[in-house]
Amino acid sequence: MNPCRSMFLAAGDDATLAADYCLPNGPGPFPCVLIRTPYDRRSHTAELRAWARRGFAAVAQDVRGRHGSGGQWHPYLNEAEDGAATVRALRRQPWSNGAIVACGASYAAHCALVLALHTDPAVRPDAVIVAVPALGLAETARETSGVERLLARTGWWAAHGDRPDSDPSALDRALATDPSLLDHLPLLELPKRLSRPLPSWERLWAAERSGDSAGTIDTGTGPGGNGLRAESGVIPLLAVGGSYDPFVTETVALWRVWGRRGSGATRLLLGPWGHALTASPGPRAGEGHRLVLGPLYARFAQAALSGTLTGRRGAIALEGTDQWLAAQELDHPPKPVRMDGKGTGLRVLRGAGFVADPERPVRSDHLDVPACGRPDRFLALGEPLLDALDLAGDAEARILATADAPSADWAVRLVVVTPRGTADPLATGIARSQAPAGAHVLISIPLGPLYHRLPAGVRLRLEIAGHHFPAHARNPHTGHDPLRATILRPSRRTVVPDGSHLLLPALDPAATIRPVDPAEEITR
Repeated sequence: MNPCRSMFLAAGDDATLAADYCLPNGPGPFPCVLIRTPYDRRSHTAELRAWARRGFAAVAQDVRGRHGSGGQWHPYLNEAEDGAATVRALRRQPWSNGAIVACGASYAAHCALVLALHTDPAVRPDAVIVAVPALGLAETARETSGVERLLARTGWWAAHGDRPDSDPSALDRALATDPSLLDHLPLLELPKRLSRPLPSWERLWAAERSGDSAGTIDTGTGPGGNGLRAESGVIPLLAVGGSYDPFVTETVALWRVWGRRGSGATRLLLGPWGHALTASPGPRAGEGHRLVLGPLYARFAQAALSGTLTGRRGAIALEGTDQWLAAQELDHPPKPVRMDGKGTGLRVLRGAGFVADPERPVRSDHLDVPACGRPDRFLALGEPLLDALDLAGDAEARILATADAPSADWAVRLVVVTPRGTADPLATGIARSQAPAGAHVLISIPLGPLYHRLPAGVRLRLEIAGHHFPAHARNPHTGHDPLRATILRPSRRTVVPDGSHLLLPALDPAATIRPVDPAEEITR
């Protein structure tokens, strides 16, 4: 068994960063894999040993202010320069041959990306592997439309923000004490209700997205204009994601834009998994989707360092089957499904006019649909599918609608209803519109990438609501910032079915689907 050792590396301002490393057998020198993480370097011991068995020197480092590293922890603030100092130090090690693969998942993927896009080419790694990437401060905080991702960010900041260690159950304990914790206003005062200081909480919500999904990666150094352009990537990149992961849209978009202005080869591996990837498979994952990722990462790293990778390729799991499809063959325009009940479209059940009340928001944490009373959402249902339907690409809703509020959120949820009557979530999207009260506006709501085989007999149910809480903050309908608002008002909405469409990336039934081997697809 390869032993792991510890070392301490100096960052540029004399902060000392703790790292564990594991070397392969033999004299070396070796290529190096670098993992920079806020989640405790010691949790990566088995991973470091696995890399070492495959011929890589492997390093896991605590980021500044976390666990064994000195300095103050300010999420997303220091990773580019601390990573650069680490690369310089690693390339001076006697066991290093100078080649470095930056690797990480979630926040650690952010650390790898800002290093791969560093303004100093001398400190960039030679390849990068990012899984379920939390691209940056602004990208994690908000949807592309600006809607606030409340629950996920509250959970992460409560567990990890502004502290040297982690408390994963912090939010669960707080909600057990006060189930209405996230209902209290204003949301910027949430740290008071968690009974601990969170000075970076306000900085999180001051960050501004660039307006695209992955073209700019926020470095966390301030509101707006502080991003790194992913189009300029020049080193090979492997993006790994899950269709049930909250960052799946960003993962796919990163793969699409990486290297457009540079020359970096890009690979995508997208499975039916959650944020923990193969440790959290989705309900429709097939046996062929239960991959062991470590060997695939190593094969990609070896191919990337050999210089044999070119172009844009990838493998995407088709849920409901055991198949993997070639990612580069799946970009095609989605097809519209009418919402007026005509032809094979969706039939409106209720709620062409509804009230979006932030005091009684449509919940993100259950799929119950009220059958009576004042409608709180638009609801439409399709006929049972006569044949299986393969979806492969980006879905979108385009709705013609009105609101009597100066700022209105439109949450769309697409659900699969089985012949037994059970409901399974398929896609969700939310967008914010600002228009004069009562004006008819056409709102585009991205529903993210869908790679599913829907079996014959199921129905599609579409819901359009004004809120998706607590996953997203409630729009107060006053025009005020949802994070600072203290007053909530109901909003009357109308949806015009005849001018609205659901766009689905349905494959032509006559088309031939070419299954691929994911390991081969990401390494050639």
